[in-house]
Amino acid sequence: MLQRNNKSPTRSRLIAALDLGTTKVCCFIARRADNGDVEIIGIGHQVSQGMRGGNIVDMDRVEATIRSVVGAAEQMAEENIHQVIVSQNGGQPQSELLSFDVAIGGHEIGDADMRRALDPAWLGAKQSEDRNIVHTIPVGYAVDGSRGVRDPRGMFGEALGVNMHVMTVGASAARNLTACVHRCNLEIEDQVLAPYASGIACLVEDEMDLGVTCIDMGGGTTTLSVFFDGEAIHTDHIPVGGDHVTNDIARGLSAPRSYAERVKTLYGSAMPSPSDDQEVIKIPLVGEDEDGADRQIPRSMLVGIIRPRLEETFEMVRAQLEAVGFDKAVGRRVVLTGGASHLTGVRELATEMLDKQVRIGRPHMMKGVAEATHGPAFTTCTGLIKFGVRARAEASTMSISSLEPPSNRFGRIGAWIRENI
Repeated sequence: MLQRNNKSPTRSRLIAALDLGTTKVCCFIARRADNGDVEIIGIGHQVSQGMRGGNIVDMDRVEATIRSVVGAAEQMAEENIHQVIVSQNGGQPQSELLSFDVAIGGHEIGDADMRRALDPAWLGAKQSEDRNIVHTIPVGYAVDGSRGVRDPRGMFGEALGVNMHVMTVGASAARNLTACVHRCNLEIEDQVLAPYASGIACLVEDEMDLGVTCIDMGGGTTTLSVFFDGEAIHTDHIPVGGDHVTNDIARGLSAPRSYAERVKTLYGSAMPSPSDDQEVIKIPLVGEDEDGADRQIPRSMLVGIIRPRLEETFEMVRAQLEAVGFDKAVGRRVVLTGGASHLTGVRELATEMLDKQVRIGRPHMMKGVAEATHGPAFTTCTGLIKFGVRARAEASTMSISSLEPPSNRFGRIGAWIRENI
């Protein structure tokens, strides 16, 4: 079951997603048909302004960018939107496993007790002033300290324990994001961690069940999410992205940053080839006129700048996974997505550095999405739409019985986590 935030979704047929990235801001507007089909009817995207490392650094410029992309999507859709599902790309997202006991008083555990245990309101005591809770996912139960319980209903005990996977972000970053969206006369329907949304968008069901790590290589940050048994069990971030590669090229070649981005896109590679020394690239110097003399460099010099930064990125990813015990436990499957994964040779380098099977993940195709917006750079925005669709579908069918976890699911996740962390 998709884990929703604590806000009640609207029943509108329109679903709007807003992805505020460091290098790109994107808005998708989708419409749900009576038969449940979803079609993207509005798309807007442009270069991001006022963002750095996934965080807002200039409210006015971010507001102007949001108004522009939302306006473009509304014009294409011929609809006006009033609320959006927003990605949380900054705020230093963290994952934590928390335990909580609900007093039962010795009686039989029923649906009311399950609702109390699964109600994330108790997390208010756990929430600190500098962190905001974004997602809560139950991963295991215990009765009177006896762990590994799959479904506690019908059992008797004094205390019902729940192990909860809690995803949080910095409170200041969350408030800044909310304030900026409100300045655009929009309400936030949900906030979704970007790595969680990316995994929803590009992973297939078998990968989520068997264990996979999704690495979203954005412009300002690289985020990762670990899935097992169909659920996200860990998220993390690394403050390095595609922009850092561009900056390295600009500094290393003394070239304008805009040209460094162009050279990276057209000629860049993470893996050397025998012909690199023979291929020559013309590079203008910083401060030179357009008709000034260009400097010629071999392509091998460009590869020699790009590869070390990407090696560093994947080393940091590996270190993060090793620190939480997920480097081997979740299998040998990695999916790369995000704009920086477009770079030639990234997949091969990731395979070499992480010692895993790696594929490039594109978002699952949705009706109405043009080919230009179907690449890895638009994975997060697609994931926000999928999150909204599934959350509203669950809200419309929710009943007391829907609180029942599949008998082999949460118990398996909880037992697996206890054995491997």
